[in-house]
Amino acid sequence: MEIHFQIIGWILVLLALIHIDFPRRFNWPEELKNMSLLNRQMMRVHTLFIALVVLLNGLLFIFCAEELTQTGKLAFAINLGFFIFWSLRCVLQQVGYSSAIWKGKTFETTVHICFSFFWLYISVVLGLNLWQLA
Repeated sequence: MEIHFQIIGWILVLLALIHIDFPRRFNWPEELKNMSLLNRQMMRVHTLFIALVVLLNGLLFIFCAEELTQTGKLAFAINLGFFIFWSLRCVLQQVGYSSAIWKGKTFETTVHICFSFFWLYISVVLGLNLWQLA
């Protein structure tokens, strides 16, 4: 199970680093121009903190894999929280984005499918680990 935690951790670290390119990739200078100053700044600040949370999750999965797979109240609580968080992310990948964003577009469809499987992978690994810890 520890190896799965470390795999998840490294992918999350990579995902956090990818957030650096979001403004360019999603053309934020132009796209956010029509938003109020508050909304522009909220987009930037929230994206920064999402990236930070993803990075810290990844580092925890990498460097504390052993501790997260051992029986104990804290390990169970952390795993339960992560399971709820990432399982909801898995569901929102399907219902939170319109298929118009990715359907019929090779790159976008590939990204959608890859992330769908990644969120499912995290959820299954955490669910199995919770079962072992219970």
